[in-house]
Amino acid sequence: MFEEIDSQDSALGEISLRRRRIPALGERDIYEVKLGDEFLMSSMFYDAEEALSTLGLAAVQGENLSVVVGGLGLGYTAVKALEDARIDELFIVEALDTVIGWHRDEKVPLGKILNADSRNRYVLGSFFELATQPELGFDPAVPGKRFDAMLLDIDHSPSEFLNAANAGFYTTQNLSLMASQLKPGGVFAMWSQNLPDAEFEALLGSVFASVASHVVSFYNPFQNTESTNSVYVCTVAAE
Repeated sequence: MFEEIDSQDSALGEISLRRRRIPALGERDIYEVKLGDEFLMSSMFYDAEEALSTLGLAAVQGENLSVVVGGLGLGYTAVKALEDARIDELFIVEALDTVIGWHRDEKVPLGKILNADSRNRYVLGSFFELATQPELGFDPAVPGKRFDAMLLDIDHSPSEFLNAANAGFYTTQNLSLMASQLKPGGVFAMWSQNLPDAEFEALLGSVFASVASHVVSFYNPFQNTESTNSVYVCTVAAE
């Protein structure tokens, strides 16, 4: 079975949502997001996207948390974050209104969960632009607001970008502007499809008080072997 649920033009090119089944995997619907000919996300693999929330929030202290998720995808990072009862509000920042629409219209399975949770807020905008404009910030209703955690899953890695314009974000100056929007002791966590990169760890270390890299392993049925992604978890100095 194969179905193209939606396909629309975007600022980055044609983006499409598909659903299919693979006979060898049984009666399981697999949802896929493509940008042009490039696969962005599949419901076949989401262990690392969930680990981004689990590992990132495990490093956060306190209660009544305000959390930002950069990149909506198929919703796995956001839904996993909302399992943490300490979260009071979750801001999902997504640059493509099409992707937000898929969730609001519940064309993807996790849309229903996100829509039903009153703590969730969709924010249409570029994470990278808002991250470097602390006078605006991620909460449209409260400019300059500071957060307990930011969980980022947009680019493929710190050196492989969804959009070439994103490359300028990965500098000490821009990461520092983002970090200024975190509370003391706040956490920035980021997903990468690659193993930890020592050069990027050093860059993060120029901004944050602590940096830890985690390798997340998961089974890949297409290759019949283990695959790996990474999650970087960084903490702002506590006052």
